[in-house]
Amino acid sequence: MAQPAFLSALRSRLRTPPPPPHVQPRRAYHVELGAREKALLEEDVALKRFKSFKNNVKQVSKIGNFLTLVVVAGCSYQIAALAASTQ
Repeated sequence: MAQPAFLSALRSRLRTPPPPPHVQPRRAYHVELGAREKALLEEDVALKRFKSFKNNVKQVSKIGNFLTLVVVAGCSYQIAALAASTQ
C-alpha cells in the first residue's frame, strides 16, 4: 500500500522542472574574515616548536614511496616466479 504512494511522489518530484540558474547562485559571495578568524589564523610562537619541518617530511615521504615500490616489485617478482615454476 505504501509503495504506490511512494512511487507517485517520486514521479511528481521527477516531473518538476529544475529551478532557473539565477535562483541558485553557483558561487558563494566572498566575505571578509573577522578579527577573531584573523587572530586564529595567525602563527602562534608557542606552537612553533611542535611543527614538523617540511624538508624532513618530504625526505621521509620519498623514502616511504621508495620502500613501497621495492615491496611491490618484490611481490610481483615472486608471483611471476611462482607462476613460471608451476607451468
